[in-house]
Amino acid sequence: MKKPASVTMEHVLLALRESNDEREMRIRSLFDFFDNSTLGFLDYAQIEKGLASLQIPPEYKYARDLFRVCDANRDGRVDYHEFRRYIDAKELELYIIFQAIDVAHHGCIFPEELWEALVKAGIEIDDEELARFVEHVDKDNNGTITFEEWRDFLLLYPHEATIENIYHHWERVCLIDIGEVAVIPDGISQHVKRSRLLLAGGLAGAVSRTATAPLDRLKVVLQVQREHAGVLSTVRKISLRVSSEGGGDIGTSGRLLAGGMAGAVAQTAIYLMDLVKTRLQTCGKAPELWKLTKDIWVREGPRAFYKGLFPSLLGIVPYAGIDLAAYETLKDLSRTYILHDTEPGPLIQLSCGMTSGALGASCVYPLQVVRTRMQADSSETTMKQEFMNTMRGEGVRGFYRGLLPNLLKVVPAASITYIVYEAMKKNMALD
Repeated sequence: MKKPASVTMEHVLLALRESNDEREMRIRSLFDFFDNSTLGFLDYAQIEKGLASLQIPPEYKYARDLFRVCDANRDGRVDYHEFRRYIDAKELELYIIFQAIDVAHHGCIFPEELWEALVKAGIEIDDEELARFVEHVDKDNNGTITFEEWRDFLLLYPHEATIENIYHHWERVCLIDIGEVAVIPDGISQHVKRSRLLLAGGLAGAVSRTATAPLDRLKVVLQVQREHAGVLSTVRKISLRVSSEGGGDIGTSGRLLAGGMAGAVAQTAIYLMDLVKTRLQTCGKAPELWKLTKDIWVREGPRAFYKGLFPSLLGIVPYAGIDLAAYETLKDLSRTYILHDTEPGPLIQLSCGMTSGALGASCVYPLQVVRTRMQADSSETTMKQEFMNTMRGEGVRGFYRGLLPNLLKVVPAASITYIVYEAMKKNMALD
């Protein structure tokens, strides 16, 4: 996408069809909109409050970034001159990219020009999504985007106005119109980089699962034991087996903790690997993966690979619901009582994620124990039978065997996943 020759404020005024005085009044009115206390300057709270009146969700307001960009002298307040400098720079920036998209130089952006610019930036977008994008920006509904509409859409966007950033701004941020129902763009899942994001997430999960595999095995061994055994004694037994038998491969599996039917389908698809993993972790020796799989098939039949599937599926939706509700609640509490109305950074988000994950895992842990015991048991047992056997033989405590290593796994797993995922995104230019 070609950038036009250097532009001046005169070009902007011409495109907006307004005089210097009219533009000055417009900028002053916008400043006064934020400065509703008539202090003569803006602080973070005023910018936050002003953006809140636009009915944009808190995590999408960019209030902190907007305040930082406007506060040129870093004195913790934005006076009118600083605000005016931001508006000048932003309107020039927006005019440059507007001109670059308007290849026919009609003074407005046609849908096909916007589509071409998006494609050149590597963004896949279908006709329906393009129409929604244009409709969101095109306030007079004439099918084209004027520079005034373009400016109104992006004036308070504090980041660099590249075509890709603008698309993400619409895709992830501008989902809410006052008085209208939010529409989630299909592009969130259809974007061209989805395969690279999937790869980054997959690698992050693989590294995390590999690093926490010892804790996972400890949890499973404790879950299937019916006699009382502490964590340390179980660790000693596992260590002796590993050291005497050499590097047996315990295998890996994927566990998709998600909500609704998507999680159920994913769990069902990988469940036979989960059962084999449990057998590998709990058997006294370390047999070959293929031999163990064949033995299960011959001795117990194909249905054996889905033992414990029902309690596993029962735990998916409660886990996701508790995890999400706790995460959002903790994030809101941190924003109110710790950060004093600023947005939580990566460390706070990570802490909230680990805490909510641990809470969700603890709430559905009895179902995990029943599932694991059904997987490890070669005889035919139902969920009800396994539940009653555990209750009669061990009481309520039996449903929480292995909880400690499971919770200990949450911290490194979340940390490793977060660090690897962010590193992969950076290396793949996904930020």
